[in-house]
Amino acid sequence: MVPLSNLVAFSLAAFVLIAIPGPSVLFVVGRSLALGRKGGLLSVLGNTLGELLQVAAVAVGLGVVLTQSVVLFTVIKFAGAAYLVYLGIRAIRHRGQGTTTADPVRGSSTGRVLREGTLVGATNPKSLMFFVAVLPQFVDYSAGEIPWQLATLGLVFLLIAVVSDSAWALAAGTARQWFARSPRRVAAVGTTGGVMMIGLGGTLALTGTKT
Repeated sequence: MVPLSNLVAFSLAAFVLIAIPGPSVLFVVGRSLALGRKGGLLSVLGNTLGELLQVAAVAVGLGVVLTQSVVLFTVIKFAGAAYLVYLGIRAIRHRGQGTTTADPVRGSSTGRVLREGTLVGATNPKSLMFFVAVLPQFVDYSAGEIPWQLATLGLVFLLIAVVSDSAWALAAGTARQWFARSPRRVAAVGTTGGVMMIGLGGTLALTGTKT
């Protein structure tokens, strides 16, 4: 188990880091502006599930392998970036849809939105680098059970992130409700969400390069 002092220190560090808006927040806000509160919250859940896969990979030692391999890391980075750009373009193309409802995500698309968020989370190079570089610093190697300690720290981080990202999703989704009163405004805000995702994809493609 992770020593209580290490757990508290990590929780504080994670809270401070999460409080500063990063790629996950930009993704969630962009999705919430494009899809409404339900779409934003589903994106939060999917993004968390994707990053949970990264935590599992780090816990069993695969995270180090991925970050140490230039080819694998580059493939993951550009796959995630390209997918974000695709989602952004699609949001712009369909910006005029769902103007009669504040939450345009319907039952048939719920699973799709969740899967999209999961893929984005799983291919986020910045979160992978964070888990690989930061989690081990709070592990008590003398206590053993290293994989369980890494997993525990990762879960704590994700729990804090879920609360924070959900707040952003609700705020952005609520703002979209006001814009939804006008087809022109909802089209504009949908475009804004799409542009944010495209910009985020471009940023991730140009940063997070393995050195």
